[in-house]
Amino acid sequence: MNYEINGQALYAYSGGKAFDAAKPTLVFIHGVLNDHSVWSLQSRWFANHGYNVLAIDLPGHGRSTGKPPASVGEAAQAILALLDQLGVQQAVLAGHSWGSLIALHTASLAPERVSQLVLVGTAFPMRVAPALLEMSASASEKAIAMVNQFSHSTLCSPIAGQGMNNGQWTYGSARALMRRVLASNSEHNVFQMGFQACDSYATGAEDMAKVTCPVLFILGSADQMTPPKAARSLVDAAPQAHVVTLPAGHSLMTEAPDGVLRAMREQLC
Repeated sequence: MNYEINGQALYAYSGGKAFDAAKPTLVFIHGVLNDHSVWSLQSRWFANHGYNVLAIDLPGHGRSTGKPPASVGEAAQAILALLDQLGVQQAVLAGHSWGSLIALHTASLAPERVSQLVLVGTAFPMRVAPALLEMSASASEKAIAMVNQFSHSTLCSPIAGQGMNNGQWTYGSARALMRRVLASNSEHNVFQMGFQACDSYATGAEDMAKVTCPVLFILGSADQMTPPKAARSLVDAAPQAHVVTLPAGHSLMTEAPDGVLRAMREQLC
């Protein structure tokens, strides 16, 4: 479903359910060069178990129009504008990678509007190697290949079986998604802009100090992009922190979809 935010269309997958103001709301936020589909298992389950689901395409990504957010702060404003549009006073925010920083910053801007944070594959600071940043602008195919190499671990089969479509090639599917999202915006390089937003985000400690809700961390034991130790400063500062570490790399929702869903169910239901 498309919502008009600041004169542009913001797409949010709802699991095929109409919005019901009486239900709790769960917003899913994707990472760099991804879209709402990375949350397919988790968003479908919660949509069918008592939640309003808003699995968004960030502005300028996928089915959403407008300029992509140039910073974590700009993206957080889009989340708050979506909640305002729907009259949602309080929601659960779940974010992966860059999306986790957006969720955290949103909660710092309006702590009374976030009932729970779910931070998946998170880290602070979330630095991007200068070579990869440059490559995202000048050699996108090489950058996509490199990101996928470091985003997937050898702990999980490259052929998805649990929680996903049997026989799905996780590496190939991830590369195809990234190419599709990159091609969805011909005016702006969403790849480079997303990486720059991650790299320049500097207020993680201050933001977490403003958070008042419980925080669930879901981390991958073999994550080479955001290793579990890189989340330690956020974990230590979080109120009511709960940490779940899964045998997976950075692409947790495809490598360990059932584990991510199970951790969220245990915390939210």
